[in-house]
Amino acid sequence: MSIYTKTGDKGTTSLFDNKRVPKDHIRVESYGTIDELVSFLGLAKNFMEDEEIYALIQEIQNKLFTVAANLATEDKDKIKYHIVEDDIKFLEDNIDKYMNRIGNPTGFIVPGSGIKSGYLHVCRTICRRAERRIITLSMQADVDPMVIKYVNRLSDLIYALARFLEEKEVKVDYKK
Repeated sequence: MSIYTKTGDKGTTSLFDNKRVPKDHIRVESYGTIDELVSFLGLAKNFMEDEEIYALIQEIQNKLFTVAANLATEDKDKIKYHIVEDDIKFLEDNIDKYMNRIGNPTGFIVPGSGIKSGYLHVCRTICRRAERRIITLSMQADVDPMVIKYVNRLSDLIYALARFLEEKEVKVDYKK
């Protein structure tokens, strides 16, 4: 089976419910940015020696396929899997766990004192961009509020993980 269909040669793509939209449609931008996040998380997890964090990232990657499927489907009756309150609680529990491990620090830091934290900070910024794209989509179409909530909490968890993995904390010095 060939991976190319030639159906996108004129600048359109199919959503999960087979509706065709331009490839730069905000819906495609939204789930495309989630796809980018999944890929960068895949890169980041390969630098994680901590098996617990590796498994956490992998679980998040899997859940992001549910997020993407929701974003890529206009007909809500065709969405098979949904983000639920337990998914949000899972993120919040892990945010609390990792922020508590580092003493709930405040203030801005210069990101990326090591490769693990550096990759996760890139993931965090991609996640925040995805959230902005999803908010834009929500101004034009119905988006499950749980998807928005999940992506918002996820950026917090990625931040907590990145901060936990900083090799040394470099505080922002506004005077330099």
